[in-house]
Amino acid sequence: MTRSRAQIAQRLTRASGALSSAALSRMEDDMPWVTQLPAEDRSFIGLIVQAGIKSFIDWYRNPEGAAAIRAEVFGVAPREMAGEITLEQTVAMVRLSIIVVDENLEDALGEDAESVRGPLNRYAREIAFATAEVYARYAEQRGAWDARLEALVVDSLLRGEAEETISSRASALGWDGSGKVLVMAGRLGEGGNSAGSLDDVRRLAREHRLDCLCAVQGDRLVVVLGGVDRQGRPAASVAAAFADGPVVVGPVVGSLTDARISADAAQSGLRVAAGWADAPRPVHADDLLPERALAGDRSARATLVEQVHDPLAGAGGSVLETVDAYLAHGSSIEATARTLFVHANTVRYRLRRAAELTGLTPSDARDSYTLRIALTLGRLAGVEL
Repeated sequence: MTRSRAQIAQRLTRASGALSSAALSRMEDDMPWVTQLPAEDRSFIGLIVQAGIKSFIDWYRNPEGAAAIRAEVFGVAPREMAGEITLEQTVAMVRLSIIVVDENLEDALGEDAESVRGPLNRYAREIAFATAEVYARYAEQRGAWDARLEALVVDSLLRGEAEETISSRASALGWDGSGKVLVMAGRLGEGGNSAGSLDDVRRLAREHRLDCLCAVQGDRLVVVLGGVDRQGRPAASVAAAFADGPVVVGPVVGSLTDARISADAAQSGLRVAAGWADAPRPVHADDLLPERALAGDRSARATLVEQVHDPLAGAGGSVLETVDAYLAHGSSIEATARTLFVHANTVRYRLRRAAELTGLTPSDARDSYTLRIALTLGRLAGVEL
């Protein structure tokens, strides 16, 4: 006797409970990870299996008028399940459910089983596409959420929000928290592809096993890197992801919650990087102290006085006087010696001493510029600082 689709669908409906139970039992036997899931997740898997079988029956009864498979099957489970169960696992569950239904068709339908197998295979393809769509949408939504959270963390760092807030949000993004931290800043440039730049930064950070948080701040790209060493290595490798133009690296700090210090220096340096025409790329914010000081950065002024002027002034032996005279006489040792009425070797000794104290070599053009600015600020310290 030939039965109509509606009649066969009715028989499938009566057998749906047994088919669902058989599929779930098979999953527990063949997929040990299913039994390790929390009870709530296992219950949602059961609902998905039941909804999948019901959806097939409805689709078989009326292929043209059936509702969207994705909504029918996966609408019963919370969106968060896509974060707990992988796409591979979900596809395996769907495949196994189809196999179990196929194996039990003869018991449920007898001679009508063969007429259902073809539609069942077509339905399997449809639900496979629906499964991929669910995970693609989840990944898109999760990616958008992560991007917003990441931008929020970077903004919080720049504004100096509470430490516990920053740490908890960064942890949600997978921030490891070990190693030193620094901040880099560069410009996006007109028409810059911010999404592409962010992706490039993250890729390079992963290649060097660095934690990474990045966000676009106006026309700037700000990157927070964790896991660097005391010298900031290998952060310089990430500079390649920035658009053309200066890239400034802030000082290394001990933890993410101290990153505000590095961020302030990096952004201050970026604002004045054009003042040093031959600056390397990337350039360290501390190497831009003269330009930052000239632009009104009080922190840079204080640093130059404390780290350059004060050590020279406290060294004794007329070291500060010698450096000042050396710079004033065109970096001529002989002219400096004549001005101070000392031997040229004495001048050389004092200049070497100055280099040891400050890390700046008076005979180097860039270092001599920094020394000039620092000595001037030191003389003005009692008035301006």
